[in-house]
Amino acid sequence: MPSPSDHHAYPTHWEADVVLRDGGTAQIRPITPDDAQRLVSFYEHVSDESKYYRFFAPYPRLSDRDVHRFTHHDYVDRVGLAATVGGEFIATVRYDRIDEDGLPAHLSSASPAGAPADEAEVAFLVQDAHQGRGVASALLEHIGAVARERGIRRFAAEVLPANTKMIKVFTDAGYTQKRSFDDGVVRLEFDLEPTEASLAVMRAREQRAEARSVQRLLTPGSVAVIGTGRAPGGIGRTVLRNLLDGGFTGRVHAVNHAFPEDWTRLEPDGVPAHRSLREVDGPVDLAVVAVPAAQVPAVVADCGEHGVQGLVVLSAGYAESGPEGRVRQRDLVRQARTYGMRVIGPNAFGIINTAEGVRLNASLSPRLPLPGRIGLFTQSGAIGIALLSGLHRRGAGPTRPIGTEGTAGLADLPGLEGLAGLAGLSTFVSTGNRADVSGNDLLQYWYEDPQTDVALMYLESIGNPRKFTRLARRTAAVKPVVVVKGARHSGSAPTGHAVPTTRIPDATVSDLLRQAGVLRVDTVTQLTDAGVLLASQPLPDGPRVAILGNSESLGLLTYDACLTEGLRPLPPRDLTTAASPEDFHRALTGALDDDACDAVVVTAIPWVGDAHAADLAAAIRTAATGAPGRGAAKPVAVVHLEIPGLAEALAGVGDPAAAPGAEPPAGARRIPAYPAAERVVRALAEAVRYARWRRESAEPGRVPEYDDIDEAGAAADIEVLLAPPGGAPHQEIPPPDAPGPDGPGVSGVALSAADTQRLLARYGVSVLPALPAPDPDSAVRAAGRLGYPVALKATAPQLRHRTDLGGVRLALGGETELRRAYAELTAHLGPAEELGLVVQRMAPRGVDTVVRAAIDPGAGAVLSFGLAGAPSELLGDTAHRLVPATDRDAAELIRSVRTAPLLFGWRGSKPVDTAALEELLLRVSRLVDDHPEVVAVDLEPVVVAQRGLSVLGASARLAPPPVRTDLGPRHLPAY
Repeated sequence: MPSPSDHHAYPTHWEADVVLRDGGTAQIRPITPDDAQRLVSFYEHVSDESKYYRFFAPYPRLSDRDVHRFTHHDYVDRVGLAATVGGEFIATVRYDRIDEDGLPAHLSSASPAGAPADEAEVAFLVQDAHQGRGVASALLEHIGAVARERGIRRFAAEVLPANTKMIKVFTDAGYTQKRSFDDGVVRLEFDLEPTEASLAVMRAREQRAEARSVQRLLTPGSVAVIGTGRAPGGIGRTVLRNLLDGGFTGRVHAVNHAFPEDWTRLEPDGVPAHRSLREVDGPVDLAVVAVPAAQVPAVVADCGEHGVQGLVVLSAGYAESGPEGRVRQRDLVRQARTYGMRVIGPNAFGIINTAEGVRLNASLSPRLPLPGRIGLFTQSGAIGIALLSGLHRRGAGPTRPIGTEGTAGLADLPGLEGLAGLAGLSTFVSTGNRADVSGNDLLQYWYEDPQTDVALMYLESIGNPRKFTRLARRTAAVKPVVVVKGARHSGSAPTGHAVPTTRIPDATVSDLLRQAGVLRVDTVTQLTDAGVLLASQPLPDGPRVAILGNSESLGLLTYDACLTEGLRPLPPRDLTTAASPEDFHRALTGALDDDACDAVVVTAIPWVGDAHAADLAAAIRTAATGAPGRGAAKPVAVVHLEIPGLAEALAGVGDPAAAPGAEPPAGARRIPAYPAAERVVRALAEAVRYARWRRESAEPGRVPEYDDIDEAGAAADIEVLLAPPGGAPHQEIPPPDAPGPDGPGVSGVALSAADTQRLLARYGVSVLPALPAPDPDSAVRAAGRLGYPVALKATAPQLRHRTDLGGVRLALGGETELRRAYAELTAHLGPAEELGLVVQRMAPRGVDTVVRAAIDPGAGAVLSFGLAGAPSELLGDTAHRLVPATDRDAAELIRSVRTAPLLFGWRGSKPVDTAALEELLLRVSRLVDDHPEVVAVDLEPVVVAQRGLSVLGASARLAPPPVRTDLGPRHLPAY
């Protein structure tokens, strides 16, 4: 454990695990006095050239004074960080605060008291064996964040011109820079405030590094199965057999400390047998760990010493088993990262890569799935078993289901009928407790993977919602991402998932995923249905659907399902039960040539005659493939009832009983088939929604600039309002799950009505004045100042916004009516001092709405909109978007609630001013985005009239800004 520094406590929160450019990991932490010997050893492994570049002169060894200076820091003016692997230094970085003359700040008297210098000199040293891995870039991100925390705003670095690698580290970082050359030295100065360029650079590096770390796991050259049993059976021996049966193209080793000493090969498998990983001659890229949890630490140490790049830990007994297991899981991840390894699991089902040059089946699945264009990620082993069993059975004919005979029912998972030949996988990862590698890592990998066209994900927890939505949006811009979210209503993550708690309601999660272009479905059946259609068919240009087939009833069911899903079906075309394959071909060709349709659903029932299912499939596939010169391709799907062999023939599996000449031409499109109209239409509707999102996201909205926004004035107000009495340090914002006055995750300082109105006014949001009315005479005077007609409202918490309780009287046209209303309210609801009565001028009539913004520690700032009263409170009809919202987001937000027609002239009413409403949403979004101290804003009601709107009530809450993990240096989740 590191020792405290000379002057300040050891800053534990500066410790971080990072993924490097080559996919390996390193630990970054502050340097302490205890690191003296590590520093000396590190320096001995640095080349003379690198030492010269660091010190501008030959510097063969560090003196005792150097070692003391480089290991003793005050963690304010002098800070050193080290990157370590296996507990040993591989790189260091150091900054020293300097004054305006370039002198060390702790030795200077130039700066006046209370105004420390805001510039520091920074220098790196990277061990030659680790240069080119992106270590210096990662250290620069972290030392920059440390410096900003300590009030340093600018770094200066002096570099020899020949040290081009280090110059490139600085110039490529994306910060605003100045460069000068003097006395043979390049001097670089750059501001540390994150910019769009620096964030883009950081995220691009993060993507490449994390994608590479997954690639290393999925494309090993050699695999060791540690815990391989001596006899057939057991988890380890099963995985070994699956690797061999799948045709893995690399080397395979069986490892078990219980093997007899004279064993050199494991029979009948014929693979090298070792009692320890140390006996393996040559590198091992991936280790599959199948030993009891108590033995895993020793195995991890052996793997780390041998240079293994990644672990798949199948062993159970971790966080899913209780508090002791959670500690064991934390120690597993920390130990693996110490050696630069990433971990799948623990309690994992395994990983699969069907690429011809790899053929990796390091899982409990008995067969390698058919190769295809779908990437599949699951956090649940049970769901992984079910999906792979179904894919095996439907994709390659009847096969042995996964596991023992008792699991045969898993192969009957509904949702995979008719997907043979279409449901092939590129990659599969089932992470179990997802202690390290998560869905975010797979999104990073699939984003650039040329073998994956569609990403399917089963998630039970989202550890970093802000990062997930960012990565999902980027991936969805190039390929579909379809998600099933388990544990939607339990309010907590599964016991094995050690992730931060988020209190975001499930409906909010859906809206945020939709904003990111993610297709969220409800069941595993819908997941596979949508995935197969998206992987095999072109995207539709719109919602118009042609329906044709030989069953009028099935056509009508399909038509109704289209209307339910918001599609625009054309009248079904009934070909009659006498229709031949040629009739289907002509009808489908005509529909695809019709500019009035965007997609086609073919319905089919058994017919009387000699035609075979393969004949119909060939006719449909040939027509769908089309002739040269036909325009843009359109998606085609089939819904059929009890036609054996049709789904397989449509998917291109082939049918030996097919009539001669029934096979479609080479390259004919494969067509997915479904057993129910509702399923094919739901999948098609998801494709329509995704295609629309792709088109709209190609022209992203913008965050408008408003000339009347006073950002500086708002910042000054917030600073004053948050300043604690007596100047004592303000308390940190409580943990995300800590209950606040307004519910979980909401805390801080509640602003008065006057302070709220002043803050909102800085952003061009005016609140209709409401004057207190503690007695009838005060009410009359207030009405005189505001002008009749007025409203008399109770503001007590239990009555606010509760018109059903009678706490408001509207359109009071004179003193008599006002006094009468005052008497009625106090008589029925209680004394005036308890009611908090106020008088407010009547606003123009319109639609009552609610606008809110709140900070979720996991997702960030969320903007919400709904209609006031029962629609939002009782029915939950509220829509959400991440901040900052664009003009496109605001327009979509008000149109996405189910009660939106009330805003646009429902039942002959006049449309209201939605443009003013969109502007209000954008101004509120700007406020909470510009000032993260504003943790909650509530505008209710907002009355939107035909022209303009009126904000009748407003509240706001401030708190010290929560930590923005997305703006800090990249790092892996910490335990």
